[in-house]
Amino acid sequence: MSNFNVAKFGGTSVANFEAMSRCAAIVEQRPNTRLVVISACSGVTNLLVELANGVSDNDHRSQLLTQLATIHENVLSQLSDATKTASDIYEILDTVTSLAEAASIQPSKKLTDHLVACGELMSTHLLTKLMQERGINAHRFDIREVLRTNSTFGKAEPELDTIFSLAQSRLVPLCQEHIVITQGFIGSDEQGNTTTLGRGGSDYSAALIAEAVEAKGLEIWTDVPGIYTTDPRIAPKATPIAEISFSEASEMANFGAKILHPSTLVPALRHEIPVFVGSSKQPELGGTWIRHQVEDSPLFRALALRCNQTMVTLRSARMFHAYGFLAKVFEILAKHKISVDLITTSEISVSLTLDQTDTTGGAPQLPQEARAELEELCSVEVEHNLCLVALIGNKMSESKGYAKHVFGTLEDFNLRMICYGASPHNLCFLVNEADSKLAIQRLHNQLFE
Repeated sequence: MSNFNVAKFGGTSVANFEAMSRCAAIVEQRPNTRLVVISACSGVTNLLVELANGVSDNDHRSQLLTQLATIHENVLSQLSDATKTASDIYEILDTVTSLAEAASIQPSKKLTDHLVACGELMSTHLLTKLMQERGINAHRFDIREVLRTNSTFGKAEPELDTIFSLAQSRLVPLCQEHIVITQGFIGSDEQGNTTTLGRGGSDYSAALIAEAVEAKGLEIWTDVPGIYTTDPRIAPKATPIAEISFSEASEMANFGAKILHPSTLVPALRHEIPVFVGSSKQPELGGTWIRHQVEDSPLFRALALRCNQTMVTLRSARMFHAYGFLAKVFEILAKHKISVDLITTSEISVSLTLDQTDTTGGAPQLPQEARAELEELCSVEVEHNLCLVALIGNKMSESKGYAKHVFGTLEDFNLRMICYGASPHNLCFLVNEADSKLAIQRLHNQLFE
């Protein structure tokens, strides 16, 4: 195991010169932190995704490109000697301009990955130069040399053995000599094409890198001081959690907690690397440690909310006492690479939810080809504007009366697809998007306040 930590800073943590300076100060105060993974500057990925989707109006495209340039020029203007860095940034911006023009004619997932990766490529130039001007021995490294993936553009899968081998030979020696600054979210396939790990994949890539260099710890610096009992913007009395288990944190991530990407913890879990989550704006407030084992495992730990849910309900009298119906359904879904999240069944129907996993964002869609195949088996109903509410805890099934607390509090809400039992750590259900925040507020008040 390496004797250093990997630190990841999100988009808001590298939003501008002041934010980047706070990141540099955090690294300066933590001599064990030798490898820094960062996102694009705040707002940049959204602009790049819009361009990648194809902007045919020349004036609007020019306006978006100007916004991109301005974000990075604001940082360049505050560096002491930005000549070389500015040249690197403008070279990437020229690439963005060319790719955006190509996308306006014919967008593609491959082009999108190439385009949106430019955000991280630019932010790492800026942070490296800022750190060097503070006297830090910083070195910029292109993570595409190490983070190998398959060629599934938009949500590429990592090639773990190759990543480990390349990280040990190229990254670990660099970290002994320098503070290495590199990109989250992006990688490359065997042909050298740029790929991305999907929206929110910066955390995941940081964990993959931490695993590959066998780091002592992984620090995730965001805009809130750790993990809370729920989103404080929804329930102002939410409180920080000092320590949480990997299992609980994984459930929170999967069910919508914005701090962590759902896949982030998997590499850390594999190698028992403790994860720290803290605020780059207020590092003095501490944060949350995520560990394999924790001393305190309360009945109710936290509430999570995930919107943009799509529910698909399949109904057929042929399901009644029939063999193979569900197998055929999942065969069709697998054929079209559709990821199923939750599922409930009755004698003649099955309901399931889809979740967005690629770069484009928004509510996931059931492809028309998949729907047509499913309709040969059964009737298909698709519903949008739903949110998933998840209560995270421990051994709830062993505690008498807990359900009364939960469902009694929610008696005024229309609950859909109530799921419990597959995990000892969660109870979840769907509600209408318009009711979702009020449902979280009522539950938090009853269970945590």
